[in-house]
Amino acid sequence: MSALAWLIPVALFLGLLGLAAFLWSLKSGQFDDLDGAAYRILEDDDQDSGPRGTSR
Repeated sequence: MSALAWLIPVALFLGLLGLAAFLWSLKSGQFDDLDGAAYRILEDDDQDSGPRGTSR
């Protein structure tokens, strides 16, 4: 029973800490452009067309 006396406040504190981190990330704009990262991986950064290590 004494373990619950400190486990419950610790769990509540960690939950509030996670909520605060989520709200901070919302406020700082972490979730503004969700589609940009998905399309950015499809873009080709190299202007060379061909496998690496071959020269034209």
